[in-house]
Amino acid sequence: MADKTAEAGSVAPDFTLKDQNQKAVTLSELKGEKVVLSFHPLAWTSICKLQMQDLEKNREQFDRLDAVAVGLSVDSVPCKKAWAADIGIEQTSLLADFWPHGGVTTAYGIFRETDGFSERAVFILDKDGLIRFKKIYSISEVPDIAEILKVVEDL
Repeated sequence: MADKTAEAGSVAPDFTLKDQNQKAVTLSELKGEKVVLSFHPLAWTSICKLQMQDLEKNREQFDRLDAVAVGLSVDSVPCKKAWAADIGIEQTSLLADFWPHGGVTTAYGIFRETDGFSERAVFILDKDGLIRFKKIYSISEVPDIAEILKVVEDL
């Protein structure tokens, strides 16, 4: 695990990852928009499903707030594609931090070495790419979408 997690007030580590549709998403190219990075441990698990469905259900709210919300985990692109179809994710990018395994998760300091996946965590970035909110949740806890939307709205 990294020495510490990326902290509020710091520049978010940049990355390029593919989503479930093979589309490359580069964080630095999202400057000018608020960004919600919703890290989840693994696809095909019940809490992760609810976490990603909350992002999808609130897509219009994020759009209205000039925000982009993405899900990230260490799963592969084909896994993300099948999972997105299974749980009804059509518009939200589910990013595959598969190779190097957990590279982005490690850069954010939330890779669980003994488990091989990330903490459940949310980082919210302002339009300049600075981390303005960071919260690490219990693996068994669904992040509070109302809290996330409030933070985004207040930025």
